[in-house]
Amino acid sequence: MFWKRKKRETAEFKCPECGKVHSEWPALTFKSLANYDFLSDKEKTELGKLDSDFCEIHYEDQIHRFVRVTLTQKVNDTCENLDYGLWVSLSEKSYSDYKSNFDNEKHETGYFGWLCNIIPEYRDTMSIPCNVMTKTGNNRPEIFPHQDFDHPFVKDYYDGITKVEAEKRINEMLKNVG
Repeated sequence: MFWKRKKRETAEFKCPECGKVHSEWPALTFKSLANYDFLSDKEKTELGKLDSDFCEIHYEDQIHRFVRVTLTQKVNDTCENLDYGLWVSLSEKSYSDYKSNFDNEKHETGYFGWLCNIIPEYRDTMSIPCNVMTKTGNNRPEIFPHQDFDHPFVKDYYDGITKVEAEKRINEMLKNVG
């Protein structure tokens, strides 16, 4: 168990990567996207290009393009939110625009994208449509799932989740990392 409670109700966790104790909730991050994870090691070497912010998969007849994004999940019974580090696919035009403006601290725009991670608490979360909004200051873009898309993940995004559920998700992810 990575959580311990103090009298003032501050959650703490020990990070399995750095070994330090943190008092804020960690972001639930995915280092890569499901489309890349599904590739064999040979395919990753031959077809894939993955870094911390961009991924391309070069198939014989097309290139799939992805960027790393954030999502902030409302937690109803606390003042904290649960942050995710996710991946979305973008069109060639949107990907090129984002990549060419990656170092532009004043670049603000929106794109359409598809979620490309499988979030364990939900059935298949691949291909949930999202608005992808860039931010000034070179922060990663934030995504907003389309509210009219019928999926439990989208419903929870707009309605919020409980603190117990948020802590369960954090503990589960930390258990799988450590």
